[in-house]
Amino acid sequence: MLLIKNGLLHTMENDEPLRADILIDKGKITEIKKQISPPKQAEIFDAENLNVYPGFIDAHSHIGIAEDKISTQNDTSNENTNPITPAIRGIDSINPMDSAFHNAVAAGITGVMAGPGSANAVGGQFAFIKTHGRCIDDMVVLAPAAIKIAFGENPMNCYGLNGNMPSSRMGIASLIRQELFRAKQYFSQNQSDNIDFTLDCYKELFQKKIPLKAHAHRADDILTAIRTAKEFDLELTIDHCTEGHLIAQEIAKSGYPAIVGPSLASRNKNEVSLSDFKTAGVLHKAGVTVAITTDHPVSRIQYLPLCAGIAAKEGLGENAAMRAITIDAAKICRVDHRLGSLKVGKDADIIIVDGNPLEINSTVKATIINGEIVWRN
Repeated sequence: MLLIKNGLLHTMENDEPLRADILIDKGKITEIKKQISPPKQAEIFDAENLNVYPGFIDAHSHIGIAEDKISTQNDTSNENTNPITPAIRGIDSINPMDSAFHNAVAAGITGVMAGPGSANAVGGQFAFIKTHGRCIDDMVVLAPAAIKIAFGENPMNCYGLNGNMPSSRMGIASLIRQELFRAKQYFSQNQSDNIDFTLDCYKELFQKKIPLKAHAHRADDILTAIRTAKEFDLELTIDHCTEGHLIAQEIAKSGYPAIVGPSLASRNKNEVSLSDFKTAGVLHKAGVTVAITTDHPVSRIQYLPLCAGIAAKEGLGENAAMRAITIDAAKICRVDHRLGSLKVGKDADIIIVDGNPLEINSTVKATIINGEIVWRN
């Protein structure tokens, strides 16, 4: 049992912070009140003059797959021998011993969406995990959490340069549509006695429990992702959304959310030549639900609050930027019933900070995951 006393709570349930105590038991928030008398068995953390926030969330990363100490052996984020690999699972490649997990915890990042890279038109299954643990099975919040698809330069370069399909944007879209058509046919039939491993993995997708997670930078690729999801009546997140500011109204009309970034990275491909921190703000003002991503290791995961802070400065605004790495990120990742805000009944994933975490000179004083203090400064 843990009692956080005297902190200024930014619950993300309300716009205004409140001075209150938080009682935590068995990994959950059990009480939030102005004054809570300490139970005899409770550890007490005095948060006087400190700010208390829900743990931060990176809604798109390759943490533990493309490891921090990167090499051919340590980057296993793509099964780039086949452009269609829906059955591969991120949890089978995420290494909790990756040093990036320590960096994430120290920066107040308590939850991440992690999974395969973008070499394949259909890349496999993402999982939403906590950032503290030694066994990936104990860190999982939701798996599968999304099916990765990818448009644009990455699949074309991985396969087209070798004379294979896809070598064009049309080829990528065609492969994805063929695969979804095949899966739709599969689920329209009775497969109780004939399970196809390469298709049964789409079950939660066609039940609308999880989304397609679409790597799409250019405006035309974003619109192709939307068109494809609408054609098959599927949920979708638009990941990266680099040129989203050019078609903000169209994205808003689609009803799909955007996971924007990495903006703190080089413009190393043609399709990211218009990358700008203003994109998140333009989308938000158009009515799009927005999360911020580092796309770790493209930008290192500990810079997530910094990315949100720059996006706030460039038009997103401070409140929306904070929501983009807490409750809105949790909603996009479909874990907001457990994470993303300080609320009785939710997981006790909490950070305690000595200032505004979107500002560079603020320091995380403590990170709490599942009710346990896993980092102290």
